Amino acid sequence: MKRALFIDRDGTLVMEPPVDYQLDSLEKLEYYPKVFRNLHFITKQLDFELVMVTNQDGLGTESFPEDTFWPAHNKMLKALEGEGICFDDILIDRSFPEENSPNRKPRTGMLGKYMTGEYDLENSFVIGDRLTDIELAKNLGAKGILLRKPEEAEEELANYPVELVPVLITDDWDRITEYLFAGERRAVVQRTTKETDIYVEVNLDGNGQTEITTGLGFFDHMLDQIGKHSGIDLTVKVKGDLEVDEHHTIEDTAIALGEALLKALGDKRGIERYGYTLPMDDCLCGVALDFGGRPWLVWDATFKREKVGDMPTEMFLHFFKSLSDAARMNLNIKAEGENEHHKIEGIFKALARAIKMAIRRDIYKYELPSTKGLL
Repeated sequence: MKRALFIDRDGTLVMEPPVDYQLDSLEKLEYYPKVFRNLHFITKQLDFELVMVTNQDGLGTESFPEDTFWPAHNKMLKALEGEGICFDDILIDRSFPEENSPNRKPRTGMLGKYMTGEYDLENSFVIGDRLTDIELAKNLGAKGILLRKPEEAEEELANYPVELVPVLITDDWDRITEYLFAGERRAVVQRTTKETDIYVEVNLDGNGQTEITTGLGFFDHMLDQIGKHSGIDLTVKVKGDLEVDEHHTIEDTAIALGEALLKALGDKRGIERYGYTLPMDDCLCGVALDFGGRPWLVWDATFKREKVGDMPTEMFLHFFKSLSDAARMNLNIKAEGENEHHKIEGIFKALARAIKMAIRRDIYKYELPSTKGLL
């Protein structure tokens, strides 16, 4: 079955004029950053048909004469064609919003031929900068990619009258192409024993959003550092036998988190693989990391206090050993300094930054970072 990318125009291919929202002159024509190289890559590497779907309010009326629309529109198409980017279909709705036209996004009136069963809509995408584009995806049965700053989009999504779940929110065409080409890197691990019940979810290509509840306040704070400073979305929900002690909760969380990282990394093609030394006030903390498939931990950090917060300091080594084993990664950790809180927080932050470096993926060099042919 055929697949399609239904792509909005203004705010997606070209920048939307900030004042009247009408691209009605050549002077207003400005292309969205990175759109050329990414659509070229998509065209050459993937099997999507390209379909432009755009609302142009009142096109052909006195408020928006056609002779002001076509010069900029045609120049845009010619520039794209010069880079090998040709649209298979261009659909323009000319109605005003108050007309409630069945052809106006997010309605699907213009898209009937794509809804006859010939197209794999479930694996097709709508890409646009407005929530109406994501609603169009929902109405089509396709997936929606929102080209917006994530922090702006989340609030708008929460207040939108229809529940919408974009598969990706980003303001970077590089991220869109990476998602379409290499797929998402998410993983869920549910680990239940007689001692703990743990749920971990990671999105390696997230925005650093975290939801952490382990029953140990300081542990929550440290795990939050991993998400925030690595840029991965991280959910950790733990019910542990804290009435016994903290050991099982900390150890089993490390195992589940390591398994989730390993699962989300997949075949590791295109990743940097290696990753950070980080100062924190009086301390210097270094974490060298290798997602090479072989677990090993070198630990050079000592603590004089029995606990930091409600977390026993003897469990720090145990946490990182369990994490290294489960994620099959090499960890070399060193911390210098006097303040115990700063030392362990610096270690967690350095780990996060090492993860951020190591998981960075380059689809333009989509090779396994190993001479062995397997990681």
